[in-house]
Amino acid sequence: MSQAKEQAAGEVTPRVRMSGVERREQLIEVARALFAENGVDATSVEEIAAAAAVSKPIVYEHFGSKDGLYAVIVDREARRLDSAVCEALDTPNARYREIVERGTLALLDYIDDCPEGFRILSRDSGSNTYASILSDVTIHAEEIMRSQLAHHGFDPDLARPMAQAIVGLVSMAGQAWLETRQPPKDVLAAQLVNLAWNGLANLQHHPTLTVR
Repeated sequence: MSQAKEQAAGEVTPRVRMSGVERREQLIEVARALFAENGVDATSVEEIAAAAAVSKPIVYEHFGSKDGLYAVIVDREARRLDSAVCEALDTPNARYREIVERGTLALLDYIDDCPEGFRILSRDSGSNTYASILSDVTIHAEEIMRSQLAHHGFDPDLARPMAQAIVGLVSMAGQAWLETRQPPKDVLAAQLVNLAWNGLANLQHHPTLTVR
């Protein structure tokens, strides 16, 4: 059981005097842990207040409501993830494969460093927030792939679905990896890039299906 959950169950620590900024950050940290573990619907303001060793009015004073607190957490995590991945894709003068590697590692690094935030984004925040992040990443990847496809004689309009496929590959693998952390992060990243890169490197100009 997490420390936040134990405190919410009754093991309330003495209230610590904090500045307004410190208290706000504490409430965000406590609520993030509870939201990640139990889900937003199953977490009450009472539990958040108990885990933070404050009264319910303190939570309302800082965030207005549980939904207000939740929105702050989702926005913060969404910005962190979107910024990390898009920054990796925008690495100046990087080779094409290096960009794929950096983007893959950026997502896995976020999952590794911020598992609570990722659980909230991918599970509870609704498909809109996480889907919006993946859409932003896909747009960046599409822009990179479009010129590369055209350079090698492929239809550049394939860039959009191919970018979606690669982003989806890493995203879904990351969600599964979150629960097991196996294989090691760098091994998983290398294998995902191996699958994506060698598939791209060996594209046929006129592929056909074998089942039709």
